[in-house]
Amino acid sequence: MSVGNTAEADACLDAALNQMAAGNPAAAIPELRRALAADPGHEAATHALIRALEDAGRLDEALALVQQRIADAPDDVLAHTRLSILLQHMGDVPGAEAAAARAKVLGWKLQLKGDIESL
Repeated sequence: MSVGNTAEADACLDAALNQMAAGNPAAAIPELRRALAADPGHEAATHALIRALEDAGRLDEALALVQQRIADAPDDVLAHTRLSILLQHMGDVPGAEAAAARAKVLGWKLQLKGDIESL
């Protein structure tokens, strides 16, 4: 949930996504950090920063950030999926498989919750 200057964070996120689309993840990182400084709870900026760090080869930083995201939002399916991908890149196949399984279970729970709420 966002609680800061969302408009400023969104503008920084847009600039960062343009950098990422141009193949410049390292250039996107400062913009994403500015987005999170403006709005620390900006979920999309957090996920984009994790991905930009990963794409820039800064796996340890990406791992620390995704682990923090999971601590803050344990039911975030995308965070568990990204954790799985990061761990796979880092050679931790058992950890990657466990994170992928957790993401799958969380996804199923969300689907069931959606189905129950629509009845």
